[in-house]
Amino acid sequence: MRAITYDHYGDDPVLKLTDQPVPKVGPGEALVRVRAAGVNPVDWKLMAGGLDALMDAYFPVIPGWDVAGVVEKLGIDTPEFAAGDEVYAYARKDVVHGGTFAEFVTVPVRALAHKPEALSFEQAAALPLAGLTAYQALTRLQAKQSDTVLIHNGAGGVGSAAVQIAAALGARVIATASPENHARLRSLGAAHALRYGEGLVEAVRAIAPGGVDLVLDLVGGVEDQTLAVLAPTGRHASIADPSVLEHGGQWLWVRPDASELDALSGLVDAGRLRVDVAATYPLERVADAFAASRDGHVHGKLVITVV
Repeated sequence: MRAITYDHYGDDPVLKLTDQPVPKVGPGEALVRVRAAGVNPVDWKLMAGGLDALMDAYFPVIPGWDVAGVVEKLGIDTPEFAAGDEVYAYARKDVVHGGTFAEFVTVPVRALAHKPEALSFEQAAALPLAGLTAYQALTRLQAKQSDTVLIHNGAGGVGSAAVQIAAALGARVIATASPENHARLRSLGAAHALRYGEGLVEAVRAIAPGGVDLVLDLVGGVEDQTLAVLAPTGRHASIADPSVLEHGGQWLWVRPDASELDALSGLVDAGRLRVDVAATYPLERVADAFAASRDGHVHGKLVITVV
């Protein structure tokens, strides 16, 4: 099968289009013919060796954790699916090796869900990691209808999902972004869109004088602002800054979870969660997609298409 691989850590030039064996399908797994694979910053951070202290890598590595495609073959004991099913997944495994930037990938059924009919393969591939991160963070923070929620970096991939999910719960959402993204934040359900940086604390306090109930940090480096606007009984979490643990917050890392993907599918089907794809790239242009992701000015998700 065709796959993008790298055989050592490095920058984009280490990426190569190579021929790899189709992976074996173990018990409780499905072999998925990849139609599209989402791009996330963690993909190029892993490639650069930035998470080597956290996860073992076995070279050659096929990068990519998000996938949408069609079930090609099933392993033993997989009654949840049938060949031909359209599926999607956050397909992270315990080691960095057999990812989704390839014609085929194996996915444990505990991570695999039926693709929402309302989404294209490209949109579905863009949802799992970002959507699950947002969903799990808000679940862990016990977000509810009466809450006022501050989301740092609401315009990013995770932030866009978090704004919509929190709004779907009935919470009042305050989200930060650069001014050119404020209209988009409001279209996603944010009651208030604020500029990040200087003056943020005062702006949030003007909206919520008693402090906000929840703060979700999706960017890092905002702990002082979070603590300055948090209500005395408020909760906070970060996906980017472990120092929140020193101040009673939670540090989160997204987990694969098929049942929670089904919950996201329900929000999609109800028209409460949309997925914006900014650009697609063919498999041989993964390096270009990484460069665009690294630039940090993409409005929506980047997706690799596999034909």
